[in-house]
Amino acid sequence: MSLAKMPDNRPQSPEPQKKNFLENKALKSILKSRWYPGIIQIPVLIVFSLIVFELMAGPSAAHDNFGTAGTWVLWWPIIPIAFLFLGRFWCAVCPFGTVSDWVQKFVGNKRPVPKFLKKYGIWIIDITFILITWSDHTFGVVENPRGSGFLLLLITTGVIASGAFFERRTWCRYVCFLGGLSGNYARSGSLELHATPEKCAKCTTQSCYKGNGKIAGCPMFEFPRAMDSMASCNLCANCIKACPNDSIQLSPRVPTKGLWFIRKPKFEESFLAIVIMGIVFVQNITMLQVWESILTQLENFVGTTNYFITFTITFIIAMGIPVLALFASSYASKLANQRSTFENFARFGYALIPLDLAGHIAHNLFHLLAEGKSVIFTFMGLFGMQIHEQSTAIVSTSTIQILQYTLIVIGTFGSIFTAYKISKSNFEAEGKTMGSLMPFAILSLVLAAANIYLFALPMAMRM
Repeated sequence: MSLAKMPDNRPQSPEPQKKNFLENKALKSILKSRWYPGIIQIPVLIVFSLIVFELMAGPSAAHDNFGTAGTWVLWWPIIPIAFLFLGRFWCAVCPFGTVSDWVQKFVGNKRPVPKFLKKYGIWIIDITFILITWSDHTFGVVENPRGSGFLLLLITTGVIASGAFFERRTWCRYVCFLGGLSGNYARSGSLELHATPEKCAKCTTQSCYKGNGKIAGCPMFEFPRAMDSMASCNLCANCIKACPNDSIQLSPRVPTKGLWFIRKPKFEESFLAIVIMGIVFVQNITMLQVWESILTQLENFVGTTNYFITFTITFIIAMGIPVLALFASSYASKLANQRSTFENFARFGYALIPLDLAGHIAHNLFHLLAEGKSVIFTFMGLFGMQIHEQSTAIVSTSTIQILQYTLIVIGTFGSIFTAYKISKSNFEAEGKTMGSLMPFAILSLVLAAANIYLFALPMAMRM
């Protein structure tokens, strides 16, 4: 039986005053301007339209297609870095969100979010993420420009339907797989939007959430006064514009701090965190030059050359091992803190997000730095200028590997430190901090070692 946490009656030192970026008049005027974020949304939507057109009507070879290079060599590697430094800012200017806003404005019914989406939205995101990764490798979505274009158009169709029927950004908050990924990563990011409690206590308008007639309410269904994380805030600045008391602040914070004191940890969010680790493993394994020999051995073992079957087996194993490892760590932690395995899974799964983020960035760093020039070459190809027999690499492979190893080391430290802070805040009063922490610290080190081993092997290119 767990012991009740005794109240701490020691004098508490006041929390240091946070720096408020909105004290910068230029930045504040930009965020409060009626042109923000639209002035960024329009160019992004134009580029997105060009990319979709090129994917569907451009060269059929990924090597020659600007849409493929722009999506998978440039945008996909940069997006997790943006989540680390700017939170979900991308979601404020994302073309899918922009389309949803426009559809809703002109033909939207603005119905309430269905209860099943509120309850199971994260699971829908989890399943969608897994299926997209599986279909990518099974049907060659990334390597096939038409497949990538079809995926983007399919998402656009869902966005239009959501905007036509439901209020605000229902798709972005409850359905978008990228939104789920960004929500997890934004928790560990270095930017925080928060309200001033003293000012909010006197407020009766709630215009930050509802809007004020001129400014729409929060599109992501967030109430700044009650926010305890950046998981759903997309920095659209509606609350900054609508607040009559100048209560909203935008501050820097220590990376990973948003993961330390989650009041209501959710099993499905921790499940997404460990699944992302499995997805990074899948991406790494299938892009290794030794993948073909591994595949041949697997074909001999199962007795079939059907790629659908052999990859699905590989996929299930790569997904299942990290999940089972987190369950095993949660059970080991249970022996120390007497909480259930599922409770430990939900609570400590968040600690793996820094390593997730590091692994994701490290994997995509290879594509960005080893194939980055392909973005320039394929863009020139749009105007009939052809570049032949030139390397697409920006830096050498050895430099990329050093950067990858460095990222994994930093991510591992971030995960272990996060697990320590989670354990300390929940179990220090019971004297069970280290016992609760150690299984997850060991798990982080094992996952880090697996990542480093995979990054040490030669990797094939997309372009």
